[in-house]
Amino acid sequence: MNELSRFLARAEDLLTRVEALLPPPAPAPDWQALAHRWARRNGRGGLLPVKHPHRIRLDDLRGIEEQKARIDQNTRQFVAGRSANNVLLTGARGTGKSSLVKAVLNQYASRGLRLIEVDKSDLIDLPQIVDLIEERRERFIIFCDDLSFEANEPGYKALKSVLDGSISGMPDKLLLYATSNRRHLMPEYMAENLEAKHVGNEIHPGETVEEKISLSERFGLWLSFYPFDQDHYLAICAHWLAEYGLSTSEIEAARHEALQWALTRSSRSGRSAWQFARDFAGRVRRKSR
Repeated sequence: MNELSRFLARAEDLLTRVEALLPPPAPAPDWQALAHRWARRNGRGGLLPVKHPHRIRLDDLRGIEEQKARIDQNTRQFVAGRSANNVLLTGARGTGKSSLVKAVLNQYASRGLRLIEVDKSDLIDLPQIVDLIEERRERFIIFCDDLSFEANEPGYKALKSVLDGSISGMPDKLLLYATSNRRHLMPEYMAENLEAKHVGNEIHPGETVEEKISLSERFGLWLSFYPFDQDHYLAICAHWLAEYGLSTSEIEAARHEALQWALTRSSRSGRSAWQFARDFAGRVRRKSR
C-alpha cells in the first residue's frame, strides 16, 4: 500500500510539472466586441477583440455603386436570417474591396452583425472558429483580406472543405467574405492551357485549372472591381476633402495637386484619393477626422 501511495504521489508530482510546461488555455472571447481577430499564441488559437474597428461608412465609398448595392443586399438578407451567399471581391488594388467589408459591419453591427478577421495561414483553424460561435445569437462574417494561395498550401484545402466540402457544413449564422487580386485565388500559368481537352466542339479545362476554379466557385457572389477613371478619382478626392472640412473653393483648388498625386503613384484608386485628402487637408487645415 505504501508503494502504491508513493507511486501516486510521484505521478501527481510529474503531472504538476508537465502542466506547468503547457501553454495556458486561450481566454474566453469578449463577445461585446464588434470585431475580432483570430490569432495564435503558444500554439493555440483564440479570438482577440479589435478595440478600434475601422468606422468607414457605405456612403464614404464612391465609384463602386453596383458592388456596394449587391453586397449590401446580401448582408441585409444575412442579418435578417434569410439565405445569403459567401462573397469573393476581386480586382484592382485600392478600389475599396476591404473597405466595403468593413463598411457593412459598421452598417449592420447594431442588428447583430459581427466580424472575425482570419489570416490565410490560420484558415486551417476554421472548424475551431465554427465551434466557438455555434451557440451565439449574433451573425458572423469571416473576413479574409488579400486572399491568395500557392500550390499545396494547407489553408487552400481547409477553406474548400469548410465552404462546401465538409460533412458538417457551415452554420447559417456564418458567411465568408474574402478579397483577392486573383479571380481564382491561385496563380495561373500558360502551361496549364495545354491540359485542355477537345471533345467535339467543346473545350474542357484540364484538371489543374479545374482544381483552381473549384475554390472560387464555392463563393456564391462574385464582385469585380476595376481601376477608376479620372472623374471618379477626383470625385472621391472631393468627398474626402469635404469630410475633412474643406470648402468648395478649397476643394476645387486642390484638383491639380490631386492629379499630380495620382501621377506620382501611378494609381487613380480610392486609396490614393483618401491618402491625398489626408495630406492636403493636413496642410491647409488642422482639423482631423
